[in-house]
Amino acid sequence: MGRSSRKQAKRGGVDRRTLLVGGGAAAGLLLAWAAWPRSYRPNLNVGPTETVFDAFLKIDSAGEIIVIVPQTETGQGITTILPQILADELGADWRSVAVQSAPVSPLYANTLLAREWLASDWTRVAGGLGDWALDQYATRQSLMLTGGGTSVPMFRTAYRDAGAAARVLLCKAAAARWGVPWESCDIVDGVIRDGAKRTFKLGEVAAGAAGFDLPDILPYRQGLDGRLAGEDLPRLDSPSKIDGSHNFAADIRLPGMVFASIRQGPIGDATLASVDEKAARSVAGFIRLVRNERWLAAIGSNWWAANKALDLADPVFAVRGKPVDSEGIDAALEAAFAGSAGRRLYAQGDLLPVFEGATILASEYQVDAGLHLAPEPMSATARVTDASVEVWMATQAPGLARTAIAAALGLSDAAVTLYPLHAGGSFGRKMDVEVGAQAALLAREIGQPVQLLWSRLEDVIQDRPSTPAHARMAAKLGRKGAIEGWLAKVAAPCAMTQTWARVAHGASPRAAAAAASDVASRLAVSGMAPPYAIPNYAVDHYPVDIGLPLGFSRGNADMYGAFFTECFMDELANLAGIDAMSFRIQMLGGNPRLAHCLSTAAAMGGWQGGIAGSGQGIAAHMMHGVYGAVMIEAGMAGGRLSVGRIVAAVDCGDQINPDIARQQIESGLVYGLAAAMGASVPYERGLPTRAMLGRMGLPRLGDVGEMTVELIRSTASPGSGGEIAAVLVAPAIANALHTVTGQRFRSLPLLSQD
Repeated sequence: MGRSSRKQAKRGGVDRRTLLVGGGAAAGLLLAWAAWPRSYRPNLNVGPTETVFDAFLKIDSAGEIIVIVPQTETGQGITTILPQILADELGADWRSVAVQSAPVSPLYANTLLAREWLASDWTRVAGGLGDWALDQYATRQSLMLTGGGTSVPMFRTAYRDAGAAARVLLCKAAAARWGVPWESCDIVDGVIRDGAKRTFKLGEVAAGAAGFDLPDILPYRQGLDGRLAGEDLPRLDSPSKIDGSHNFAADIRLPGMVFASIRQGPIGDATLASVDEKAARSVAGFIRLVRNERWLAAIGSNWWAANKALDLADPVFAVRGKPVDSEGIDAALEAAFAGSAGRRLYAQGDLLPVFEGATILASEYQVDAGLHLAPEPMSATARVTDASVEVWMATQAPGLARTAIAAALGLSDAAVTLYPLHAGGSFGRKMDVEVGAQAALLAREIGQPVQLLWSRLEDVIQDRPSTPAHARMAAKLGRKGAIEGWLAKVAAPCAMTQTWARVAHGASPRAAAAAASDVASRLAVSGMAPPYAIPNYAVDHYPVDIGLPLGFSRGNADMYGAFFTECFMDELANLAGIDAMSFRIQMLGGNPRLAHCLSTAAAMGGWQGGIAGSGQGIAAHMMHGVYGAVMIEAGMAGGRLSVGRIVAAVDCGDQINPDIARQQIESGLVYGLAAAMGASVPYERGLPTRAMLGRMGLPRLGDVGEMTVELIRSTASPGSGGEIAAVLVAPAIANALHTVTGQRFRSLPLLSQD
């Protein structure tokens, strides 16, 4: 039993009265189930020369350090950061470190993201007991999840413990051979040494080391000499990605494998109506069509033949109900404000006496749905036998993907072997799992291994974009520009609720959207509670079904929450006649980390006070324990947005690999620029009106301009800076454009693409 398992076993004693706290009988049953003791062991594949130390580490007799990583590598560098934490505590030589993807197991459950995703009123009332119940649920359901910048906060301690435990065991094994106390031994650069300068390589004692006992308290490494933490070590995935040997989902090749492309109809409740199979048969390399109630797939000896045959087959779909269109989406969002499902989710003080009879500033904002547009479209490879199935795919939720594949084929979870691959980008799109089930169904139908790859057109049509939202903001200014009252009303569907219904409960996209249409959720207004010292404020959420299925995305609700909040802050600063940076700083006395980021970005960027014509805009935000500010110089050139300079100051805690942290922040800045310039499309008759990347107004290399990233030194727990960087760019640009044009830009994308 590993350390985490022992800890879980000790939590078994819960009395009958405690079980009924917070959620009534249903909650009591859940907690009673969770209290039943269980233990878990690593289920790793082990080679003949490998020794398992725990769920996160194997060591080969040749000295190779094999670190097991349960998180999906989507380009964020997690398959370097987590091994670096372990290797630092172990004392390993970085050149000997390798990475292996983790199998589905309760030991790798991301309880941190599960808490954020599944928290409810009763779990919040229950406090620590509610969190414990969610942790137990996530563990027993093997909720392996990647997203929300939770990977390092969730697993940092586990990897540090794994490295420390292995170091102790290896030192004990070496000390036993030398006949000395194990405390006199240490591991430096992958070599075990003692006071007499004797040495062992790690692989020489690995096999026997696992049999020793651990002390009750693990000793962590002390001092800074020879440490790997905090070093800009090279990424472990870079060499194979540079030379092209890195396997993504579309690179898998199996004996006898054929290729498939798919069409799934317009957005909504679409069913397959007719197909021109004769035309499809005219394509060289075409094998056959496979029909499903909801989709049509073409099989070919190569993917291009399959996709061409699908084009000629010209599948026609019947759509029940009104097709999705942009006008309908906007109308539904506006109508939500008059609905009865609205709910106040955040409140402080009393707004009524502040607003009553006062002159207030009120503004309306809107954000369009944002496409993911990952470089790699959805893809999976499947091989099916009578009693089992193997699937190769990139997924941010491997346990849920395995369950969905098993359900589609009528098999048990144990009959499904899932090989998790790195993703060629995701931004949250790989949280959905339907492509794996589709590939498995096709493989079973034709009796051969199948690789299914969605076309770019299909990837855009069937995207589950980020949430569109409308906001009505109001505030009352007092003496010296202090904000006395603040009210934010947000009409938006909850994308995270929809995603959970699809991936965890198998709901169709349409059903998932409808089920969440009248449920107000804090997940839908994340980032809307102001980080400033405002004595009276409130945030209201108005849920709505807009007919467009939505999904997990980078920044999630903070993407529009920061835009609404920081643009409105600039309007208030202008009304108060105070420099926008100073206006924010005066209300951040209780938030020194955010104030530090704001002042640093302003100083590094040469902030001129936001004066007319300066082209400078600034924005600040905090999320998930990470703080950041961005200053941008922007303008208009030939009717097109021009960004000359971006300066970001981010406090994301004590970073394991500062260079990767900067990469994440730079990536987030470009992602935020895409949200400001494009990445959204209008919808008509259930389809996006454009699907080619070149027509979406996305930023090109020449649009990015000079980029400067400052990591604020911090001893706080590390977090991810990529998401906070992404949410800050659009409001900073909008604020900059106001100084140039005199107009307020209250919509995303900032400029009309039509």
